[in-house]
Amino acid sequence: MNRQPAVAGTFYPSDPGQLHEILSHFLADYEPVTHVPKAIIAPHAGYIYSGSIAASVYSRLKAARDRITRVVMIGPSHRVAFKGLALSKALSFITPLGSVRLDQEALKTVSDLPFVDYLEEAHIYEHSLEVQLPFLQDMLSDFKIIPIVAGDASPEEVSQVLEALWGGDETLIVISSDLSHYHDYATARQQDKATSDIIEHLQYEQLEPGSACGKVPISGLLKYARENSLSIKTIDLRNSGDTAGDKSRVVGYGAYVIE
Repeated sequence: MNRQPAVAGTFYPSDPGQLHEILSHFLADYEPVTHVPKAIIAPHAGYIYSGSIAASVYSRLKAARDRITRVVMIGPSHRVAFKGLALSKALSFITPLGSVRLDQEALKTVSDLPFVDYLEEAHIYEHSLEVQLPFLQDMLSDFKIIPIVAGDASPEEVSQVLEALWGGDETLIVISSDLSHYHDYATARQQDKATSDIIEHLQYEQLEPGSACGKVPISGLLKYARENSLSIKTIDLRNSGDTAGDKSRVVGYGAYVIE
């Protein structure tokens, strides 16, 4: 069983050539860096809105193209309500750029946790993980994924999964989240700056419910970072009013790295 793309042609191009072209366009804006992230937070809106912000952190993977062979992906559930964290029994996730295999051994590692279960309904139409895949396919050569959709889960539960899957230099952690939703431009800038400050200070307890749709996975990452003396920094912070939308009702996007 393979998981087919749900938002190709809407959130990003369904034509492989056009998809490569738009990814190259976004990534070309950023110079290569020597410090490769261990973990990133990237937005998951349609590429015309958030693709350039996501590219600011994905561009930093260039030096690890052949080194990163495993990617743990955790994103929020937008369509299905459930408790805990949801895995998929799919063998591969498909995008217009090809298929990406799931790391079955890693999935078994966390499937025994009481708050982790297989739930295909959480994955079938969910875009928060899918939109990250073409960036990964463009930046990495050969890798497997551990895709996890987060429902109603505690920071402790997410952190426990990260602890089990953190690995070494071969493993990248991708947390998928947008920031504030549907405020005017000035309000969104103010709220998203406050959220970024909270993220940089690892104060996950202070994240408001409306501050980020990926509040659950972000909180788990920040808890893990704080307990392991890691630091996180903001790479980009903009909103749809800066990219492709009007300024009266915007969605915020932030890009962050743990190196």
